[in-house]
Amino acid sequence: MEKVAIVTGSSSGIGFETALALAREGYRTYATMRDVKKGDRILDIAKKENLKINVIELDVNNENTIKKAVECIISEKKRIDVLVNNAGYFLVGCLEDLTISDLKDQFETNFFGVVRTIQAVLPTMRSQKSGTIVNISSVAGRIGFPVTPGYISSKFALEGLSESMRYELFPFGIRTIIIEPGVIKTNLFSTLKKATKAESPYKDMTEKVMKGLLMMSEMGTPPQEVAKTIVKAVSSENPLPRHPVGNDAIMFLEAKKDKTDMEFENYIKKELFS
Repeated sequence: MEKVAIVTGSSSGIGFETALALAREGYRTYATMRDVKKGDRILDIAKKENLKINVIELDVNNENTIKKAVECIISEKKRIDVLVNNAGYFLVGCLEDLTISDLKDQFETNFFGVVRTIQAVLPTMRSQKSGTIVNISSVAGRIGFPVTPGYISSKFALEGLSESMRYELFPFGIRTIIIEPGVIKTNLFSTLKKATKAESPYKDMTEKVMKGLLMMSEMGTPPQEVAKTIVKAVSSENPLPRHPVGNDAIMFLEAKKDKTDMEFENYIKKELFS
């Protein structure tokens, strides 16, 4: 029986590599994206490697495209085994610099977009009494950092959603997995949305933190490593709830576990501002 996977945000980065990795494991993979014109690269690779990849339109902010995509997949394959919720973006700006509209837009994509897509596939997964949902969170879903409170809040919300889902869905044979990358070497920083204004009192802080993040991204974990982690997790009989990826993610999470709140706060201040 051919297994079927859906990956959102597959035009680049983690989504791109995950769609390829799942297809190489034998999944019929639906690499979804807002603009299917960006699907040429993944289709070229699929053709060369004889991979079963379909590129279809899916905008996580548009319920109609989600419904249409899922209906198309069910019509063609009659099942959905894996959903990888990867689509999202990175909003930069300290809280005072952000408008309510900025924050709503961030949550619309990073949180509500995930909810919409999950709700669209659940009836199928429940009826087949199986399925795996993979939510791409971040180490920033467990640890607060300055300058990106909108992004971090959306990932904290995604962590809570995922924990709740694990309890709700396991009676139906559906598994929920959280992936927590650190700084990954992707185009995240070239496509980020920046809300900090030139006259902002947080301008210097923002520039310093972003400079550090950009340096980290140059040495960041390749997105292929995230894809490998996802494939390993979905292939496991009893996957762990959370899967950190990258030495930086593991380092920060271990430090938080071993320190008091104040000790960890001082540790982060030293890492970011010294």
